[in-house]
Amino acid sequence: MKKIHAINCLAFLMLIAISIKMYAQDDMLCVGHHWNEDEANQMMKQFESTWDDRQSWEERAKTIRNGIMEGMNMNQMPDLEGSFNARITNTRTFEGYIVENIVIESFPGFYITGNLYRPVNSEGKQAGILCPHGHWDEEGNYGRYRPSMQKRCATLARMGAVVFAYDMVGYGDSQQVTHEIPIALLLQTWNSRRVLEYLLSRPDVDDNRIGITGASGGGTQTFILTAIDERVKVSAPVVMVSAHFFGGCVCESGMPIHKSHHHQTNNVEIAALCAPRPMLLISDGNDWTRNTPQVEYPYIQKVYKLYSAEHKVKNFHLGAQAHDYGYSKRKFIYPFFAHYLDLNTGRVTFNPSVDEGFVTILPQNQLEVYTEDHPVPEDALKGNEAVLDYLEQFVDLEEFRN
Repeated sequence: MKKIHAINCLAFLMLIAISIKMYAQDDMLCVGHHWNEDEANQMMKQFESTWDDRQSWEERAKTIRNGIMEGMNMNQMPDLEGSFNARITNTRTFEGYIVENIVIESFPGFYITGNLYRPVNSEGKQAGILCPHGHWDEEGNYGRYRPSMQKRCATLARMGAVVFAYDMVGYGDSQQVTHEIPIALLLQTWNSRRVLEYLLSRPDVDDNRIGITGASGGGTQTFILTAIDERVKVSAPVVMVSAHFFGGCVCESGMPIHKSHHHQTNNVEIAALCAPRPMLLISDGNDWTRNTPQVEYPYIQKVYKLYSAEHKVKNFHLGAQAHDYGYSKRKFIYPFFAHYLDLNTGRVTFNPSVDEGFVTILPQNQLEVYTEDHPVPEDALKGNEAVLDYLEQFVDLEEFRN
């Protein structure tokens, strides 16, 4: 074993040396297409050479997890217990599901806005599902207002889940800061954790049946929260897990979570931190997930094999499809979540897959949280500088100041 660990240490040192040689040591950000596909494939082999059993993988996993927490300064955020001050308005009942507008407190003066989807006539505890969104528009709609987002949330709710669709910062009702704020990654990850904790606090949610799914930037939020919080039991990042692409937005790669003086990783390994919990990867042939069946998925399978859990990770690759969270992707999510979160497929019809025709698509103004009758809270921090100023009493943010 000493010889094996010596080899592992040597491989790790070689890996760090390669990283330092390829990229300036003072640049810790891995942004966008940080590597080309050939470089990424080689790096995956280097990563794999640093572990050979469960113990050595878990040592690496701890390093990666610490790198995420320290890279976004998440470990410095204040310890909040409860204090959600949830405000739920505009409850509407549709065919098998309920939609509500909701705002909860993320930290004093900063709020998370979204919609809560629930099953009708539910008894006992339900599964809880987080639904973050990505950046693209759809028929002129963005974020949680997109028809595809409403269909996903409503269908999961009808199947028996309490679903929280929430805004990225700078999107929808979340206008206290711009999306380009340098700490967007920290804010969104913190918001995701608060949404998770809110769901866990509800008497109608089973804390052993918590899932999360999102596509693109929402996929990034999905695998990052899953990596750092084991209370997430099932994860489905869509069209985002890539060996060579690190996310092109400040909310995905604007803080040094992939690289430090002590480690180098990528989104494949971050996604692999889900093991041995169930995870579904959806990939397509027309974006940075084109190599998933050959590069990303085999690596993740090897990690799951360490836990004898190969059957709990799956990949559906749609080679002729594009970058979205369309029905071609959603139809795989429904049975996966139904199986692992104990949802009721008997509440939906199949034609031939899950039929979403029952969903009522609401206009943006009916989904908005802030209205004349329900304005932004009076204590809301306003502007990037106000939020940075507040958080600096807890978090060292000097390097992220504009």
